[in-house]
Amino acid sequence: MKQTRPERRQGQAVVRGSMVPKSTHDQRLLDRQGPADWVHMDPWRVLRIQAEFVEGFGALAELPPAVTVFGSARTKVDSPEYQLGVELGRALAEAGYAVITGGGPGVMEAGNRGAVEADGISVGLGIELPFEQQMNEYVDLGIEFRYFFVRKTMFVKYSCGFITLPGGFGTLDELFEALTLVQTRKVTSFPVVLMGTEFWGGMVDWIKSSLLGSGKISPQDLDLIHLTDDVGEAVRIIVDADKARREEQEAASKHQVEPQ
Repeated sequence: MKQTRPERRQGQAVVRGSMVPKSTHDQRLLDRQGPADWVHMDPWRVLRIQAEFVEGFGALAELPPAVTVFGSARTKVDSPEYQLGVELGRALAEAGYAVITGGGPGVMEAGNRGAVEADGISVGLGIELPFEQQMNEYVDLGIEFRYFFVRKTMFVKYSCGFITLPGGFGTLDELFEALTLVQTRKVTSFPVVLMGTEFWGGMVDWIKSSLLGSGKISPQDLDLIHLTDDVGEAVRIIVDADKARREEQEAASKHQVEPQ
């Protein structure tokens, strides 16, 4: 005679045999004395991730056009790079853009500071890290995220371009993710500007010699990178791309067929 295994439905899932838990989700939720391990399980993390997206979208949805400024958290306040970040943040604010950074110290603080000094909007999108890193004092609107990929989505969704000052692994991560999104046309009319020809020049030369030279990228992919030392030029690149994107959107809307 066939032995019947215990079975339980859990939402859209069906579990049988040893996979059937000793208690239900409701029991574990309502039992204050029960273990708290379920809080750290993947299904619960999905809700946390969803909540982060909802919070981020809600907080940033009404921002004016914005530009994200990346760079090292280790940059000293008295360094030329910090001063460059302040000048850049100020110039972006004067051009009508909100300035978004990672919210931390160094170049991030410099960009936020420049925006505030020009009476612009200063935004910081922080991240939970194993070591303490507080939101800098020049952030007007600050959001702390648990998950890097949620934070990255906010950077891209609410920016019309990235400007990257000298930085480390985190800066490189954001830089190459942006380049990949533009290269694959996941985002369009999205300029990526590298500020600091001495710092970035060697990397750009390597991209040309090794990546392009071995056929790993196409010649037109080099056009995705704009290298400059001039704040005015960096802002012009953003403004021109933003203008072209708006004109393209207006042209597309005019050619849309009205529903019957």
